Amino acid sequence: MFALWTWTGHGPEKPPGGLGERDSIALAIPAADGIAVGEVECALVEADRFPALTLPEAGESVRLWRNAFDGESDPAELPPAAHAVPNAAGTAIVSAVRAVRALRDTLAVSAELRTGLKAELRPYQARGITWLRETVAVHGGAVLADEMGLGKTVQAIGYLLGRAGDGAQLVVCPTSLVGNWVHEIQRFAPGLRAVAWRGGELPAAAAGTVVVTGYPTLRGHGQGLAEQRWTSVVFDEAQVLKNPRTQVSKAARAITADARVALTGTPVENHLDELWALLNLVVPQAFTHKAQFRRRFVKPIHEGSAAAVTRLRDALEPILLARRKAQVAAALPPKIHTDLVCDLTGEQEKLYDQLLDRAEAEGFGSGAQRHTRVLAVLTELKQVCNHPGLITGELDELTGRSGKFDVCADILANNLEADAPTLVFTQYRRTGELLVRYCAEELGVTAPFFHGGLNQAERTDIVTRFQSPGGPPILILSLRAAGTGLTLTRAADVIHFDRWWNPAVEAQASDRAHRIGQTRTVTVTTLTSGTTIEEHIAGMHDRKSALTDLSDTAGIAELARLDDERLLELLRRKRGN
Repeated sequence: MFALWTWTGHGPEKPPGGLGERDSIALAIPAADGIAVGEVECALVEADRFPALTLPEAGESVRLWRNAFDGESDPAELPPAAHAVPNAAGTAIVSAVRAVRALRDTLAVSAELRTGLKAELRPYQARGITWLRETVAVHGGAVLADEMGLGKTVQAIGYLLGRAGDGAQLVVCPTSLVGNWVHEIQRFAPGLRAVAWRGGELPAAAAGTVVVTGYPTLRGHGQGLAEQRWTSVVFDEAQVLKNPRTQVSKAARAITADARVALTGTPVENHLDELWALLNLVVPQAFTHKAQFRRRFVKPIHEGSAAAVTRLRDALEPILLARRKAQVAAALPPKIHTDLVCDLTGEQEKLYDQLLDRAEAEGFGSGAQRHTRVLAVLTELKQVCNHPGLITGELDELTGRSGKFDVCADILANNLEADAPTLVFTQYRRTGELLVRYCAEELGVTAPFFHGGLNQAERTDIVTRFQSPGGPPILILSLRAAGTGLTLTRAADVIHFDRWWNPAVEAQASDRAHRIGQTRTVTVTTLTSGTTIEEHIAGMHDRKSALTDLSDTAGIAELARLDDERLLELLRRKRGN
């Protein structure tokens, strides 16, 4: 982004109007006793728009920056006002050489990735990929800690694509997201060969191969991974490794890789020692001794030392990039859609197959009976996707049994840490009750549940409480009861826990948050259980062939019209995915 600002000779004034998002940026500006860091109101403009802007009374810095796009500008000519971004400590500004190099490298990476990366990169994402390359080249590792919804996955894939020719690479993530990583690599970087590995013989370590595995597999089969040298290893949801004494953390540190990248939306969940664990994982040469880290940063910060906070920011700046939606708002659409494909657990796979085998043996009947039977089977399969306990009745343990439930739990925990109120929509009342129970037992949060069994006064009370500044951080909602009419703009994060036949219904529900009065970009996350009937529903959305009927009835009717062989083919798990 370019920040456009004006200087009167005595101080900053309003930037030119009508050019982009307005925001206050910390810049180094002249002061009575030299140079000081102050908040300056700026107009933020994306880099690709900057050269063609019509700017009245543009200063020399604008002309020189425009020349930099064509490679004509000498960085030494840039006046300080053109690169007046201060460091974390406020003791220095970014050099002109580095500022121009950042622009040119990012433009070069964007041009390079247009052929290999099948994604429309936003400017900050292209910069993120460039930053990962630069930081890894200098430090051997990096932490990308962008807020959820800003595309850490696609940035990491862009980085992996750039190193594809150097050898095999490894991605370690929560088990429930192994399939999603494979899916996203195939989608965004078809030139890479993505392989899900759950133990056994490792795939051949050929250039262009990306092996994707889960943290439990790393813990149980870490020796095999450690015996191979990897060009890069990416740790997704790296807060899993916050305790360096656990077996999985030790296995992660044992991996031999030329470069280590950690992805996390919450680099610190509870205390600063967790941050040291993350830094020691990716750049151990810079953060070797925990005792030193505690003495230099943790203890004085806990005692209220502002100088220690500044020292820590200064130490983190070269190796940790953490951007929030508010910081890149000008580059964001009003809604960001994130589709996560969640792997089934072993318990879910077994139960799903058992239910389908039983349905096949009993048959689906004909006429009205067939419609009823298809609905019953489909409901059971979708509930297995949500949580197997909904079918078996065994609900003592909630986590570790449903890939989708665990992914949702992680998102809620991250959003709670980030103070981001969240709406969770589900079709099923019993699923909503499980989520309410999880929030209470594991997160210590009382999450209201808005459903059809409430009277009007109870519904109004839930909405009023949620919309209030100190309202509940999580609200669970029935898709049928809360899909229209409500205004819930305190939340900018929406999760669809299960898939509806028609995308318009999901969109209407998402618009509870994306309404007049919403001032932030809304992140909409849909959870799909991979290899199941939910992928068929998601595929209908992708093909834009979903039915216009806003109920399940038309979708069920479409399935009921199929013969048994075709129907079973759609319902069976696609084991090859």
